[in-house]
Amino acid sequence: MKSFDTFDFTAIPSLNKMLVLELSRCEYILRRDNIIALGNSGTGKTHIGLSLGLAACQKGFSVAFTTAAGLVHQLMETRDERRLLKLQRDLAAVKLLIIDELGYVPFSTAGAELLFEVFSQRYERGSTIVTSNLPFEEWTSVFGAERLTGALLNRLTQSARRGKPADTDVDHQSVVEAVDPDTSEITTR
Repeated sequence: MKSFDTFDFTAIPSLNKMLVLELSRCEYILRRDNIIALGNSGTGKTHIGLSLGLAACQKGFSVAFTTAAGLVHQLMETRDERRLLKLQRDLAAVKLLIIDELGYVPFSTAGAELLFEVFSQRYERGSTIVTSNLPFEEWTSVFGAERLTGALLNRLTQSARRGKPADTDVDHQSVVEAVDPDTSEITTR
């Protein structure tokens, strides 16, 4: 199992180790904040996501991990089998949902809409970690529609401000975003 004990922070010197370790305290889950980790392949996004998931499990939170392509496939399959509502309820109930590798495979229109529904149902109800090798401006190539992509990003990043969560309603979600695609430097937004 991947944990921060086995993560080589020296391999990515620009990674904000203190922020990552602060996230391992899981307070973001209580606030229902999201984390978006963007960066090139091999920069530790999946390891960090798994380690945060392990930390959440150790603190008693329910956690689910899946790849984006695997989740879309599962959503489409359960839709075809008329079991979609149960899966959607199960995903909405998880305190932390980790969706890995968003951007590696483009989705069909139906798949993109089903994944959007997952994000919409979790909006302000649970924390989601998303890892991607694509910057936000390229997410339309995965979801296929600018309007859908914009609405999805709005739900993931609603009321986020640089440096700290919004000063408004505590239920609003903030984002911790690794914006440097070369170094996977994690900064708050």
